[in-house]
Amino acid sequence: MKNIFYISLILLLIASAAVPENRFIREDFNSRVRWEPLTFPKIKKHSTYTIVKEDNRNILKAESNASASGLILKEKFNVYTYPAVKWRWKIDNVFKSGDARLKKGDDYPIRVYVIFKYNPEKANLATRAQYSAAKLIYGEYPPHSSLNYIWANRKHSSAILTSPYTDRSKMIILQHGESRKGEWIDERVNILNDYRKAFGEDPPEIAGIAIMSDSDNTGESSTAYIEYIEIGKR
Repeated sequence: MKNIFYISLILLLIASAAVPENRFIREDFNSRVRWEPLTFPKIKKHSTYTIVKEDNRNILKAESNASASGLILKEKFNVYTYPAVKWRWKIDNVFKSGDARLKKGDDYPIRVYVIFKYNPEKANLATRAQYSAAKLIYGEYPPHSSLNYIWANRKHSSAILTSPYTDRSKMIILQHGESRKGEWIDERVNILNDYRKAFGEDPPEIAGIAIMSDSDNTGESSTAYIEYIEIGKR
């Protein structure tokens, strides 16, 4: 019985050590079980996401062809507890007619974005009425706001832009153009700092994270890759 107890204790310690306390999630894309499709009502042609091998590592491959859709992590997290997000990505190409300032150019070979959950308890009367009306149409509340970390198609005068579709979505340019295409690049962001810079206020507490490759506006094609995503305290 003692042997069984000690074996159980060792296994428990190993399981506890597998996910460090300072980390919410580490996704190495061994499968897509943690993710679900993210689609949009008016867009019928969807981008494709497959897991491929590169140097014996699993890689998420994102391909768009006049299409748009994404993957969203099923689990939500507290951005005040876990504000740090890290990932590694690369692209094969950008869009010639892509322009983050315009609706017709609002496409990116790859983006990682954080979607903040709307909380009716912290909204004023006008906002509650607006979101309640949207819920009647779509069956759920729309997001409160979002940060889009993008690989922009071209250089812009500012690193933070407002989405041409809504002022509740900010585009944060981490890379632009093709000068580093085919190269793996490590990114590291702090959600709290970026939200405060982008919106001038503190973000809602709960958020989700998504990946998207879209080319529905430009009608072009792209291929991009993500090796891992990690959400943690630092």
